Amino acid sequence: MPKCCTYVVPAIRKAMINVKIVLRKKRLSSNLYPVCLRVTKDRKSKYFKTLFNASEKEWNSLSGKFTKANSNYLQNNRLLLKFQDRALKILTELELEKEDFLLEDFEKRFRVESNPIQSNVFLFWKEIVDEMNSAGRTGNARANRDSSNSLKNFTKSNRLTFKEVTPSFLEKYEVFLRSRGGHDGGIGVRMRAIRALYNRAIDRNIVKADFYPFRIYKLSKLKGKGLKKALSIEQMNSIVNMDIANYPQLLHSRNYFVFSFYSRGMNFADIMKLEWNDIKDDRIYYTRSKTKGNFIVKILPPVREIFDYYQANSRGTKYVFPILLRNDLNPNQLENRKSKALKKFNKDLKVIASICNIDKIVSSYVARHSFANCLKQKGVPTDVISESMGHQDITTTKAYLKELDSGIIDEANELLLT
Repeated sequence: MPKCCTYVVPAIRKAMINVKIVLRKKRLSSNLYPVCLRVTKDRKSKYFKTLFNASEKEWNSLSGKFTKANSNYLQNNRLLLKFQDRALKILTELELEKEDFLLEDFEKRFRVESNPIQSNVFLFWKEIVDEMNSAGRTGNARANRDSSNSLKNFTKSNRLTFKEVTPSFLEKYEVFLRSRGGHDGGIGVRMRAIRALYNRAIDRNIVKADFYPFRIYKLSKLKGKGLKKALSIEQMNSIVNMDIANYPQLLHSRNYFVFSFYSRGMNFADIMKLEWNDIKDDRIYYTRSKTKGNFIVKILPPVREIFDYYQANSRGTKYVFPILLRNDLNPNQLENRKSKALKKFNKDLKVIASICNIDKIVSSYVARHSFANCLKQKGVPTDVISESMGHQDITTTKAYLKELDSGIIDEANELLLT
């Protein structure tokens, strides 16, 4: 094996391929730099993380190796050579298979066959979280980061391969979550995050579909056991008509909840980001953050009153509601603000429910459930409710409504007494 850590592969075509271990000049929070495998073809390069980070003192940039300043330099250098040998083997195979292959072809094969970073569930999960943050999907990024931390807490390790995530492993993780007070809903969130991650790993050729554990471990058992909470028309009216003058500290939260109900269950993230420019004549035009579906909502009188109030008490931003107090917040700042404001909103709703003598736990999402439930009480057809809520499939709406109002069944039972 050559001593130098740079390989040049003679291409079948005129292009040359260069493979080298390098120290990327992107300082980490630990003040170290990531050690990466760099593959260059047709003047384009791709970097693949190795297991290592190093200081400039520990690295020889000419040879592409650790120096003696690294405490385990001999063993670490041997592992780096294995990275390069595998890359060289794959490149040779690709050249023989088709002369016009792309770096992306190499990337797919290298990830699944040889890159120990990518077979590590937690490191791949971090890549996905970084991608979500870059795409502005900060809420999804936070949820995935929380699920990753939960699984790491279970394994008590930073290393876990996809092959180790077996049906038995998932059963044990479920037991662990239940021992911590977890219920079906919260456990389902964690398991769905793992399933989505595993599907991404299969799509990117990081793990073979043969190892997919969710054919045996079924998430369906975690569904439908916790009933959705919804308010009746009478309960909603008690919130709408409450004497808010006696509770000025609850004004905004009451308004947000009433607005959500009368705007077809708009969720808090979309309420927070609603702009004055989204309101034209007697309609609200917005794109739902969760599904990216486009909605046009007619402005009903209670919503018009709320708009008039916030227009008269505007804070000078482009936003309708005084949740985001600046126009120039970045995605992470938006997510942090949403988290804090939503926590206060839900806390206030519990107080509002108590004042209105509502013996239910009321949260931000109850407005959406209540919207569907009240339409059902009014006899609105299911397909119309489905369209109103933006469900793509009416079966989703049927399942949704089935969990909400048991009043009809209760009335049927009372017939036994007559």
